[in-house]
Amino acid sequence: MKIYQITLTQSAQNIAHSNRTSLLESLENHGIHHEYQCRSGYCGSCRVKIKKGKVSYKELPLAFINPNEILLCCCQVESDLELEL
Repeated sequence: MKIYQITLTQSAQNIAHSNRTSLLESLENHGIHHEYQCRSGYCGSCRVKIKKGKVSYKELPLAFINPNEILLCCCQVESDLELEL
């Protein structure tokens, strides 16, 4: 399984992530807590800005996201990321 580097620009942290868990869960496992509600792409509470990298979604989320935003709870990481977090 591929391991991706996730860079958090506001806190200057780097974490390793594999798609075995959601990106939200990976952040929590590293002691980084971010707002969430549904954990399934319905509410948009976990929306963050992506500065670099690529994600995809197994199913199109129902929550509205801008082109430069992702949902931490349900995105699939496709490359190393830089997030405004």
